[in-house]
Amino acid sequence: MPRTLSTSDMVTPGGLSLPPTEPADGEQAGQPLLDGAPSSASLDTLIQHLVPTADYYPEKAYIFTFLLSSRLFIEPRELLARVCHLCIEQQQLDKPELDKAQVRKFGPKLLQLLAEWTETFPRDFQEASAIGHLEDVVGRIAPCDEAYRKRMHQLLQALHQRLALLGQGPEGPGGADKPVSYRTKPQASIHRELLGVCSDPYTLAQQLTHVELERLRHIGPEEFVQAFASKEPLDGAQPCFSDKTNNLEAYVKWFNRLCYLVATEICMPAKKKQRAQVIEFFIDVARECFNIGNFNSLMAIISGMNMSPVSRLKKTWAKVKTAKFFILEHQMDPTGNFCNYRTALRGAAHRSLTAHSSREKIVIPFFSLLIKDIYFLNEGCANRLPNGHVNFEKFLELAKQVGEFVTWKQADCPFEQNPSITHYLHTAPIFSEDGLYLASYESESPENQTEKERWKSLSTCSQMWSSSACGNEIYFAFCFCTQQNVRSILHTATASLIY
Repeated sequence: MPRTLSTSDMVTPGGLSLPPTEPADGEQAGQPLLDGAPSSASLDTLIQHLVPTADYYPEKAYIFTFLLSSRLFIEPRELLARVCHLCIEQQQLDKPELDKAQVRKFGPKLLQLLAEWTETFPRDFQEASAIGHLEDVVGRIAPCDEAYRKRMHQLLQALHQRLALLGQGPEGPGGADKPVSYRTKPQASIHRELLGVCSDPYTLAQQLTHVELERLRHIGPEEFVQAFASKEPLDGAQPCFSDKTNNLEAYVKWFNRLCYLVATEICMPAKKKQRAQVIEFFIDVARECFNIGNFNSLMAIISGMNMSPVSRLKKTWAKVKTAKFFILEHQMDPTGNFCNYRTALRGAAHRSLTAHSSREKIVIPFFSLLIKDIYFLNEGCANRLPNGHVNFEKFLELAKQVGEFVTWKQADCPFEQNPSITHYLHTAPIFSEDGLYLASYESESPENQTEKERWKSLSTCSQMWSSSACGNEIYFAFCFCTQQNVRSILHTATASLIY
């Protein structure tokens, strides 16, 4: 039976208990903050438990949990400043004469904390002031052992390399964010069809998995918190977007693009037999995505085939062997809060834990549902208790969910990249929403008055566009992937996926 991951599965615990501290009012004394600890504590107490001493180092699970969720209440740069200040104060690093024996016990633990922080949340150190705090506190212990300075240099080198890699952004040509779009069907000599680039559904599913993992790799765990963090934690839970969530938003854009690409490829052929072949091809691609564990591409393909311009093609669907499609739809059925999908996801997660090959390690969740789940966990974390304490129990729940994602996104892709296929996926022109309807009506005539009126309206607009563009039928499409639209999708995912 698949099992739900525990906190200990998520990260390797350090095996050390927390240091004795004076409990704040309302807190329980002598209990650790993991494995049966009090469900809440003051922010100051939680910060103190992050600070290492000569005889204490926080559990790895605690470090990840607190660094992830604390940004709902305190900026990472301010948290770093407070941690460094507490280290200097408690270890008396501001004194002319240092206790070298004590510092030699404390120094390795401080460097280990900084290493874990910079490795897991490198974007917290993009500002020069954050680097300044690191150099200041390590500079104070360096006279006791020059190895500390060397270790710090190595840590900063690794940090700069990590930030440079993240700065490159997700793989894919820049034009993918502003794809060209057809408003009417182009001539066959103009448009390249996907089946002409890749006719094997297994290969396409593998290349989609390659794209998904490459894009997932750039999403930092902190983006899930920052996407829905309010400026004031006690205010409403309205999303507060910034450049700190660019990779998250880019991934949502990719999902939208894949939906529209699938619909475009189906609506493009002039003959219904060809359209039916494209539908069956995508059904096979979706089934292989399911087998691989690529649920995000699977859902994008199903969503593309369920778009109204595609689903209305009754004569086309009559030629399709739909049994396999209905099975896939059943797996992604939203009934019971996506009960069937969640069961399949747990099975893929269990397979990943016991994997004997890199292929078996792949778990790519349906991203919009993941965002919805994390949104509600964020709400629970961001609300202080009546006594002003932070709900650390909710911190653990959020860390477990995000920690699973961090593990999944680190999986190596076992499939060799095919540049011609991935380039097509990123850059192939797609229909805008209006273009999809026009292509659909051209393929199969409108059946009722509503469709006839819409077709007439769209045809008029299309003629106006064509005359103003001097006959050029290819336009930049901002209608489905504008920045505002992406942010709206992130916000409304919490409502649209509740069943």
